[in-house]
Amino acid sequence: MADNHQFGGIKVRNLYKIFGPNAKAYVDAVKKGLSKAELNEKHGHVLGLRDINIEVPSGCIQVIMGLSGSGKSTLIRHINRLIDPTVGEVLVNGVDVVKMNQAELREFRRHQTAMVFQKFALLPHRNVLDNTVYGLEVQSMARAKSVDIAMKWLERVGLKGFEQKYPNQLSGGMQQRVGLARALANDAPVLLMDEAYSALDPLIRTDMQSVLLGIQKEIKKTIVFITHDLDEALRLGDQIAILRDGEIIQQGTSQDIVLRPADDYVANFVKEVNRGRVVQVEAVMTPLRAGVGPGGQTIAAGTTVEDAVRALASAPDGEVTVVSSSGEAVGIVTFRQLAEAMVNSKDTSNRHAASLATAL
Repeated sequence: MADNHQFGGIKVRNLYKIFGPNAKAYVDAVKKGLSKAELNEKHGHVLGLRDINIEVPSGCIQVIMGLSGSGKSTLIRHINRLIDPTVGEVLVNGVDVVKMNQAELREFRRHQTAMVFQKFALLPHRNVLDNTVYGLEVQSMARAKSVDIAMKWLERVGLKGFEQKYPNQLSGGMQQRVGLARALANDAPVLLMDEAYSALDPLIRTDMQSVLLGIQKEIKKTIVFITHDLDEALRLGDQIAILRDGEIIQQGTSQDIVLRPADDYVANFVKEVNRGRVVQVEAVMTPLRAGVGPGGQTIAAGTTVEDAVRALASAPDGEVTVVSSSGEAVGIVTFRQLAEAMVNSKDTSNRHAASLATAL
């Protein structure tokens, strides 16, 4: 497996992408405020990305989300330089991908990144095993070794016994498992997933999310995951960036996005979210000063509001102490704080708060 402890993560700096024959001529105008619509109408060029700045720490899942046409797929294709930027830097493990020559870029793609596509991208004339070893073949790895690696990952994604089947004999979910196994077999530190689960049925999609999260706990890849689905983003993302018309509207954790939407556009995304399943008690608790010992009933930091409600149901004094992984008391949380966290700022129905009260 790749040693992600030595991997420096991904940094995208001041990235602009303009599509058209004379793209660089319009960068300054875009920097000065020329809109996407004006650029297209007056100059016949299309603004793909405007001043993108993202830092993805090693071992983190960075979700990029937005509606169709927001630029999210354009952005992910800059990381392995399937698309060249108009201006800007894409640093992967400290090296600017934009400045690589063709030989360097070829080696980078073979060893530093792997990609999982929405449409599976399996080779129809190859069986499951041969699809999985494909990237290792490109690296000229010995067949016996590549088969051992591929079989390990096929078993890990739940496809043991299917290695001789062909793609047309598999369901969509199984085909996507092959795509994931192929990407993981390459052992690249960066995994790029472009709408990887969007073509799957909801139950299969949820199952694949669980597979990815389970594997990520073990291997700690640096993952960039593209989606238009907020529930998926909130479940998977250590960090989330929301794009609109090629610009980042908000970046942050799931807590930041749900509790502090940057504008009405983001607020509309999150207004139907069940906050109890996303918000964690640290976001709403009353902090305690260092050195205070835990008293009474306790819950662990990282507990969701929904699970904290269940704990409070049996708390005699209506509050519980939040403790860190080391057992240190870090805060106190009450039912009132939990109820307020469940109510969306623009949700007048208070249905989540009502369900909380019923739960108690």
